[in-house]
This record gives sequence, C-alpha cells and structure tokens, in this order.
Amino acid sequence: MEFFSKILNLPDVASAHGAGIDQFIIYIHLLMAALFVGWLGYFLYTVFRFRSSANPKADYAGAKSHFSSYAEVGVAAIEALLLLGFAIPLWAKAVDEFPTKKGDAKTDPIEIAIQGQQFAWNAHYAGPDGVWGKQGIQHASATNPFGLDSADAGAKDDVTCLREPFYVPLNRDVICRISSMDVIHCFKLPRMRVTQDAIPGMTIPVHFKATKPGDYMIICAQLCGNLHSTMKGEFKVVADAEYAEWFAKKAASGGAQSFE
Repeated sequence: MEFFSKILNLPDVASAHGAGIDQFIIYIHLLMAALFVGWLGYFLYTVFRFRSSANPKADYAGAKSHFSSYAEVGVAAIEALLLLGFAIPLWAKAVDEFPTKKGDAKTDPIEIAIQGQQFAWNAHYAGPDGVWGKQGIQHASATNPFGLDSADAGAKDDVTCLREPFYVPLNRDVICRISSMDVIHCFKLPRMRVTQDAIPGMTIPVHFKATKPGDYMIICAQLCGNLHSTMKGEFKVVADAEYAEWFAKKAASGGAQSFE
C-alpha cells in the first residue's frame, strides 16, 4: 500500500483511522485504473476488429458474445464490495463509534469546540474543572468569539486559542465539535484524514487519534471569501506531559476573565 500511496502523492498518515481511509482510496483508484485500461483496450480492439477494410459489408446481427454483460456485472460486484466492505464500515466508525468518557481524566477523550471565522480557526477547551463555561451571544466580540460569560465560575478557567496553535496529546482520542460564526467553512486536517464542513448554526462532531507527534496544518477546504487561502491553523501533537503543562498554563492565565 505504501507504493500506491506514493504514486497518489498521499500525505503521511498521522492518525489511527487514516490507514483505512487510504486503503479505500487506493482500491477505488485501482478499480478506476482497471476500468480505464480495460475499456480503452476494448475500444481499440473494436476499432481494429470492425474496420471497414475487413468488414466491407455491415453485419446487422450484432454482438453474439455475452462478454460485455459479464464485464458489467463484474464491475458492479466490485463496486458493491467497495461500498459494503469498506465505505459503509468506515463511515459507521467515523459517525457512530465515537470515543466515550470513562471517568479517567488521563485517558478520556479531549473535547475541543472549534470555530471557523473569516479567516481563522479558534478553539475552546473546558477548564481543569471539566465544566464548560456559559456562553451567550451578548458576550461575543472580536476577542471573545465563543461568547464566554466571564462572570460564570465555570468559564474562568476555560482555555481558548484564538489564531494560535491548538495542543492535543499523542495517542489520545480527540473529539472536535466544529461550527462557524459567519459563513460555511470546512475544517480539514490532511494528515489526520479529517474533513468536516463548519456550518453556521450547527455543531458537527468529528474524532481522531493522533499517532505521530508534530505540527499539523489546519486548512479551510471550502471557498469562504477573498482571503480563503490564508485561513490556516495549527494542531500541535505533543507528549502527555507537555500537553498538561501547556493546558495548565493556559487555564491559569485567566481563561474567560481576560475577555471583558
């Protein structure tokens, strides 16, 4: 599979589920390549076989072989296999098999509210107390896009990242709840194989588990305005200790109190 990944120029996989998606992409391309070569070969064969010089008189009986019918059935069977054997299970895993909390702060999934806006990505984490601060449209501003209520005790230690890198721990489930504050954007982490539209008025969850440390670019995969190409963000995948240190420092810096 690595050979085909290089041919298709797929970026290195850095998530637990990414290999399955790449495998599916490769199988689809192999099927398309086989169809291209097969039908092109058949076309060239018919052009040669039924050329006018070899067939001066038209034959109105038509094809007597059932090869084309068998070929169509075979292609349909392969497509059904890809759909039922790969596409549906991958989709079910992405949509239905979300990681769940078990009450262990060290292993439970990290939940992040991610908001797209022209032209940046912002993130909001619940604070060390595990409580999401209250939010209200009346509190929203350029420096407080999530509308956190600074008077709420639960919001005082919440962690927000505005136009700055988001941190997540290595080999830990991450749930991103995607939304938008203005137009439709698309949250895309290429190396994590994560892509999800960010739609105003909706919150759509996606999940992944990063398997390689490093800095990973977030891009917007939906044309969203004149500066669409500049709408980038960054995920930093780090060891547990570094994540804990960063999270504690961000929470201690004032949380929502710094907004108002």
